[in-house]
Amino acid sequence: MTKAMRAVVLDAPGPPEALSVRAVSRPDARPGWILIQVEAFGLNRSELHFRRGLGSFGSFPRIPGIEAAGVVVDAPGCEFASGTQVAALMGGMGRDFDGGYAEYVCVPASSVIPFSSTVDWATLGAIPEMLQTAYGSLRTGVDAAPGSTLLIRGGTSSVGLALAILAKRRDMTVFATTRSTAKADALRRVGVDHVIIDTGEIANAVREIVPGGVDGAVELVGTPTLADTLRATRAHGTVCFTGMLSDEWTVRDFYPIEFIPNGVRLTAYSGEASDLPAPVLQEFIDAVASGEITVPIGKVYRMDEIVQAHRDMETGAVTGKLVVRTAGSSHH
Repeated sequence: MTKAMRAVVLDAPGPPEALSVRAVSRPDARPGWILIQVEAFGLNRSELHFRRGLGSFGSFPRIPGIEAAGVVVDAPGCEFASGTQVAALMGGMGRDFDGGYAEYVCVPASSVIPFSSTVDWATLGAIPEMLQTAYGSLRTGVDAAPGSTLLIRGGTSSVGLALAILAKRRDMTVFATTRSTAKADALRRVGVDHVIIDTGEIANAVREIVPGGVDGAVELVGTPTLADTLRATRAHGTVCFTGMLSDEWTVRDFYPIEFIPNGVRLTAYSGEASDLPAPVLQEFIDAVASGEITVPIGKVYRMDEIVQAHRDMETGAVTGKLVVRTAGSSHH
């Protein structure tokens, strides 16, 4: 007999109300795939895009969710022992196959990263995708040197906050932007050195503090601010295009000689689980456990509050990472 589980299902693109929580059959593990009991999952703007039907990826009906944190139930290929704590992310989760918005998820072994911790599940659920994106943007994207200067364009997003935390651990001087003066304190709390109120043009404000421009920048707002972010960065400095908070993804009539200042490097980062080494995840979680790092969680929801959670993500009502805790309904 097929076992049932609760999951969030999206039958077709639509508003937050298009997400419905219902009983579906639990997936079965198969060789090369890992069955995970999901304890918590973070929400991501990528799922917002998917829910709205933006981008040419995925099929319906679908359980969304590009990440999850939980415990291994079954690994037919013996890649992980049952009971191992794991994070699962990317690799087609929530697009090509059912994702993390569920009590159980089955994912390719390549998308699974093991860890061990006594930190609470809501906190653990907030970390994987946020850390992978921030770490990859810093290391692969910017190739940031310890002690250098970094501009985070879109600083109060969950990835922006995680970037600030990682950069401060590398003794970097951090500039971060927000459009809202009310959110400036959220940036200072994670160690941002220079909070810049984003008017759309901030390059001059940055250069008043560092006349030559910053060594590196991570663009999280998208193409509307990219040219200005490039102008805030020094020659031989690097701007990494990572996020599209503005939902604007393309540069129209891209003319590189006009768009990119002389000698400034433009890179991009869109990562996979393989870009987050297990020791990096473990070190971050251990630093959370010891109190060195606070995970910037905005709010924790129950699974049946998924519609409200998506509304909050869409309107930007909550600063920090949004997390759903699965437990407390049909098991435990």
